[in-house]
Amino acid sequence: MENIRELLINKALLAREKAYAPYSKFKVGASLLTSDNKIFTGFNIENASYSLCMCGERNAIYNAYLNGYNKDSIKSICIVADTDGVVSPCGACRQVMSELLNKDTEVILCNINKKTETYKVGDLLPFSFSGDDMKNV
Repeated sequence: MENIRELLINKALLAREKAYAPYSKFKVGASLLTSDNKIFTGFNIENASYSLCMCGERNAIYNAYLNGYNKDSIKSICIVADTDGVVSPCGACRQVMSELLNKDTEVILCNINKKTETYKVGDLLPFSFSGDDMKNV
């Protein structure tokens, strides 16, 4: 039986194959592990109006939330793309992760050759904007 890290990478690779990326051809897959060992996946979906595109990691996070999970019940997320090194999440995804995942949630960045680097959410966006910043609004 494969270990959980390998399983997350393989699930993200499978999700990547479903990506809808007719414009950029840059397919991204993601998988997310919850505290009760459920796995949710996501992939990027493009649109001719680029601002309406949705990244794979955000789809995986929203999928988990849609199914009743929250930041305290998410253990890790894995993101995969066809890059020379590991893929890096965009700024919008980093902001979403900083709000919807705990700062110490594991983030596995990977490429299709299974090269990985692991970080914590807080490492990816150390000065994130949060609801606390809006307390005087």
